[in-house]
Amino acid sequence: MHAPDTARPPAYTVVVLGLLTMFGPLSLDLYLPALPQLADDLGTSTSAAQLSITACLVGLALGQLVAGALSDRLGRRRPLIVGLSAYLVASVACALAPSVTVLVVLRFIQGLGGAAGIVISRAIARDLYSGRALMIFFSRLLLIAGLAPVIAPILGGQLSRIMSWRGIFGVLAGFGAVLLLAGWFGLRETLPPERRVVGGFRRTLHGYNTLVHDRFFVGCALSSGLAGASMFAYIAGSTFVLQRIYGMSPQGFSLIFGGISFGLVAAAQGGARLALIWPLTRVLALGLAINLTGATALLVTVVTGLPLGALIGALVIMVCAVGLIFPTANALAMADYPDLAGTASSLQGLSQFLFGAIAAPLVGIAGEQTALPLGIVTTSVSLCAMASFVGLVLPVVRARVKDQ
Repeated sequence: MHAPDTARPPAYTVVVLGLLTMFGPLSLDLYLPALPQLADDLGTSTSAAQLSITACLVGLALGQLVAGALSDRLGRRRPLIVGLSAYLVASVACALAPSVTVLVVLRFIQGLGGAAGIVISRAIARDLYSGRALMIFFSRLLLIAGLAPVIAPILGGQLSRIMSWRGIFGVLAGFGAVLLLAGWFGLRETLPPERRVVGGFRRTLHGYNTLVHDRFFVGCALSSGLAGASMFAYIAGSTFVLQRIYGMSPQGFSLIFGGISFGLVAAAQGGARLALIWPLTRVLALGLAINLTGATALLVTVVTGLPLGALIGALVIMVCAVGLIFPTANALAMADYPDLAGTASSLQGLSQFLFGAIAAPLVGIAGEQTALPLGIVTTSVSLCAMASFVGLVLPVVRARVKDQ
């Protein structure tokens, strides 16, 4: 039984699942202030160092495909514990990496393990809630998970003063151990055997085939994934743009990064309130419009050479809009598939992280002395996100209204 749309999630469930969704922000944001140091220490280029971000994003994307489908067949707990254990081991190995090539491979494995926490936490939410209650639950998860991008870069900036990037990966391993304990002791099984998907690999492929032929699902996944790519491009490029081009210190960058992340979390909570009075598709449309506005402002800023304040303002608008987009798109995409919650969650997560993995290295393609690629990439993906919504989601919404 799913809780009614007005149900409020228990606080402990929100906290534990929120902790599990921290894998992405923690893995990406904690060592960002030390990324230039990492590049110098390993004797590699900016783009090569940024590949460690891309590798983790690819692992987070592909790992969700495996963990999500397995959780529909085996239940939520077993794939979750295996993934958390793999993340812990990979984090320790990253701290000992002798070269950037080895680090990139290990970061991919780290992403594969961390993906289980992200995708299975959403699947558990779908096991428990539906409709507006699901969207509100996702916004509450982001309230907890959003602490990671707020705290991680600030903590990373301070840690970079007392330890190398290797030590920061050791801290990540410590977080992994805490989250493993949280998953082991804090979660019950929410998918009983009678509700699990029966069948082997062919049945899994059938589930994916059903989802990719659903125009509404694909539209929601593409809209959120492409808009999310603007945020991942910002994550990958902002450390070099703000520190190398605008001359900010690692600590100053961390404060700006954390403040923008706090705005993203606040936007998610505002979206939850809007969802009580607006259709979810309207909330999603608003988020996409704000995201595109911010990305366009960013492009204008870097092309015309406007000062730091204009750049930060554009980044705030663009990134905070993702707080509206992610919870709403996740709830809409998973609404029609309670029996394929893990599979649907994995494809939704794949879209968000895969587009991010493609966008992240592109922002450094022209070197460290120009922010133009960041403006071009973010505007392009934000525009494509809006086009996906208009071309795929809106026609289905209008057809449903017409049939009522």
